[in-house]
Amino acid sequence: MRKIIAALNMTLDGICDHTAGIPDEEIHRHYAELLGQGGAILYGRITYQLMEFWRTILENPSELQSMNDFAMAIDKIPKIVFSHTLTNIEWKSATMAKRDLENEVLELKIQSGKDILVGSRSLIIQLLKLNLIDELQLCIYPMVEGKGLPFFEDIKDRIIFKLVKTRTFKSGALLLYYQPKNK
Repeated sequence: MRKIIAALNMTLDGICDHTAGIPDEEIHRHYAELLGQGGAILYGRITYQLMEFWRTILENPSELQSMNDFAMAIDKIPKIVFSHTLTNIEWKSATMAKRDLENEVLELKIQSGKDILVGSRSLIIQLLKLNLIDELQLCIYPMVEGKGLPFFEDIKDRIIFKLVKTRTFKSGALLLYYQPKNK
């Protein structure tokens, strides 16, 4: 059975807006490796459209090899997009979800293959509420953003996690690997 792994970046004050944070070469390399280990990544419409930026890096490579590697990794991994408003997806490695989030994820979990990644705040919150997240990877940047989209604002019930692993990046960012205690 495949695991559902939620991965998200956030600041010390809990802001997870994609414009917040300070990713560097080491963090880009980490996420390129994570994408390479995944069987698919789930996105909501907003995050999917933000991630389309990486297609421009494929067409016009960056001076930073780590950004180019990340662009190649995100291009390669199959993307499943959940949206009520998108009607057309042009990214060759992306498809629209055929079912609602819960049923799509339950179907994906029972298939054989690599683990499924979730990269959208809204989907992570919905999956946490459905008790379908097997691992939560939070990369916390050493900064206070002061404004933006707070990660956990829509969670109303207590969820207890067990810290299973940590990684410290040279920039001071921390990667925390959690499993829900009820798993």
